[in-house]
Amino acid sequence: MPLLRIDNLQIAYDDVGSGSPVVLLHGFPFNRSLWSEQVDELSKSHRVITPDLRGFGESDSSAGTATMTRMAEDIAALLDHLQIPRAVIGGLSMGGYAVLAFYKLFPSRVRALVLADTRPQGDTPEAKQGRAEQAQRALAEGMGPIADSMLPKLLTPETVAKRPEVVRRIMEMMMKTKPEGAAAALLGMAAREDQTDLLTKIIVPTLIVVGRDDAITPVADSEKMHSTIVESRLVIIEGAGHVSNIEQAGAFNREVSLFLSSI
Repeated sequence: MPLLRIDNLQIAYDDVGSGSPVVLLHGFPFNRSLWSEQVDELSKSHRVITPDLRGFGESDSSAGTATMTRMAEDIAALLDHLQIPRAVIGGLSMGGYAVLAFYKLFPSRVRALVLADTRPQGDTPEAKQGRAEQAQRALAEGMGPIADSMLPKLLTPETVAKRPEVVRRIMEMMMKTKPEGAAAALLGMAAREDQTDLLTKIIVPTLIVVGRDDAITPVADSEKMHSTIVESRLVIIEGAGHVSNIEQAGAFNREVSLFLSSI
C-alpha cells in the first residue's frame, strides 16, 4: 500500500495496471475498497488509481472540516506525485462532489469525467443541520448509528433481503470508518459549493451513471446533469440503489469500459 504525505497527513492509495490513467474517488462513509470490482476490470487496460480520501480507510484524518476543495487538492497533489498531468477523474456520491470541485480547480488536468450516483446541488439548510447533527453523533457514539440509518438508503430492498454478502461488505466499510474522519467529511459536504453553474462549463466527455432506485441522489438529479453537460452520456443501472458500482458491478463496469474506449 503506497502512502503520500500531504499537510502532515498520510494519504493511502492503490495504483494498479498500466495505460491511460483513471482516478476513482469513493463515497461516504466508505474507502477505496469500494472500487474493488472496477479496479479488477479496468486495470486490464488502464492505470487505475484509487485513494482513500482524507479521514477514510487507511488515510489520516484532518482536524476540523474536510472540504471538497481540500479533497480535490489532495488528488492534485497525488497526481503530481505520480507524475500524471491529466487523467479521467471519477467519483461516486461524495466522491462525485470532490470530482466537481477538482474540475472547477484544475479543468486542464481532466481528460474526462465519471459522475456516479451524485449531484451538483449544495445542501439545503435542513440538510446542513442534519449533517452537523450526524457529525456530532459520530463523535459521541461512533459509526454504528450512522451505518444503521444509512444502509436502507444505500441498497435496494432486494439486495438487503437476498444478498447478505453485499450488506456485510457495505456495513464493514462503514464501521471501519474513523468517526473523526466521518465528522470532518460531513461538515465538508455541508459546506460544499453548489456546482450547478459549473455544469455548463464542463467541456470534456462525461459519463453519468445512477442506480434506478437510488434514494439519496435520485435519477432526476442525473437527468438534470445530463441535460446541462454538453458532452455527457447518461446510463441508468437497473436493480441498483446508491452504490450501483457494487450492486450491479457487471453492468457498471461494462458502461465505464465502453465509455473509456470511446474517448
